[in-house]
Amino acid sequence: MSLVGPKVVAAKAIGAAARRSGLGGGTSLPGKVLLKLDPQAIATLAERLPKGSAVISATNGKTTTAAMTASILGQAGVALVHNRAGANMASGVATTLVEASHSRRRIDGELGLFEVDEFWLDSIATALAPRAVLLSNLFRDQLDRYGELDTIADRWAAAVDKLPGASSLVLNADDPLIADLGRERPNVTYFGVEDRSVALPEMQHASDSKHCRRCGAAYRYQAIYLGHLGLYSCPNCGQQRPAPSVSARDVKLNGTSSAAFRLDTTLGSREIKLPLPGLYNVYNALGAAALGLALGADLDQITAGLAAVAPAFGRAETVDAGGVELTLLLIKNPAGANEVLRTVALESGQLDLLVILNDRIADGRDVSWIWDADFELLVSQIRAITCAGTRAAEIALRFKYAGLPAERITVRPVLADALDHALADTTHNRLYVLPTYTALLALRDELTDRGHVSHYWARRA
Repeated sequence: MSLVGPKVVAAKAIGAAARRSGLGGGTSLPGKVLLKLDPQAIATLAERLPKGSAVISATNGKTTTAAMTASILGQAGVALVHNRAGANMASGVATTLVEASHSRRRIDGELGLFEVDEFWLDSIATALAPRAVLLSNLFRDQLDRYGELDTIADRWAAAVDKLPGASSLVLNADDPLIADLGRERPNVTYFGVEDRSVALPEMQHASDSKHCRRCGAAYRYQAIYLGHLGLYSCPNCGQQRPAPSVSARDVKLNGTSSAAFRLDTTLGSREIKLPLPGLYNVYNALGAAALGLALGADLDQITAGLAAVAPAFGRAETVDAGGVELTLLLIKNPAGANEVLRTVALESGQLDLLVILNDRIADGRDVSWIWDADFELLVSQIRAITCAGTRAAEIALRFKYAGLPAERITVRPVLADALDHALADTTHNRLYVLPTYTALLALRDELTDRGHVSHYWARRA
């Protein structure tokens, strides 16, 4: 059945009704409806984009990387169709295309920029036939939903094999699983960090991809930057990290406020000032820069775009809550949590924390990952911590085993109660909030109800 105007009109009307109702669903419900009416809707609507589309996927950082890429392409004057709200499964991508489409084969935008959930990459990339695909990292995440890393790596390899021959592939050279996807393809751009001053002293317990995908031998690392990302080689078959053509040198990490580095490319170098913290955001910026180059942006546009990017929802976002500055830092798996902890540890003085651990479906029911995250990094700096969420007791126990004295730990499972306590208890008018995904959504709703943030992100699907 071909896609016709009435189906788009009907899907848009349903989305508008959902938003008016205040019950949520506006970021994915129209797409769900449209895909029921026409399973080929994504492919059909994507054909309307005059400059094609680009896809970004990763376990960690895809929302921020997409925001950075959007900022770069905005500097280049490209009109985007972009799933900014982060709905990154098929229904979310379809909704984004629906909202930009009109019944007479017209679309509001030139280029599609789509953040895609790692489990959905295969089907969505096949439907979009994108000009460029950025694959940034694969970490252990939600094992009860997605299985082990090799499961996702196999799906990604299948997705890459189905890409049009002319598609550009942008890959993180420092992630062995990712780099391996491009070894036999043309049009591949690799990016990576070239600064051993920010390397870790040893491999973290949360590191995942430690063995060669080709022969199974353990990798030998010359430097480890983040989880299993770094400078590696296989002593058995000789596979090694590809030399990146887009890289970061002279990296400076400035606590939870910012980062800076020198961007080196085949077109030249630029000094990048990034208003986002952490080495993980340096990686996000490198991926966005490499993708921007693949899509025609120049170095000046990349530099300006990265300098102008705003924090994505809950990713080092700062909120004024009645005179207390909240810094929101999403944690959802060991590798991502470790980078947040590493970044917060750069702050001086004693820290007040609110940690919210949920085990809802979108978080993953299995919260055993908290025992692989290095919460010990912060123990010496924590003045007080409030633990909240459906698994508040478990995260409190984790901090107790990390060595935090029990008198510094307060357990308040109900979010509103926990927020009240943490705000009243802070002594520095600054609170670091570390929520899991559904906890972050609930926190945003709570802050919206209290008048601290706008309604834009509230009650998302």
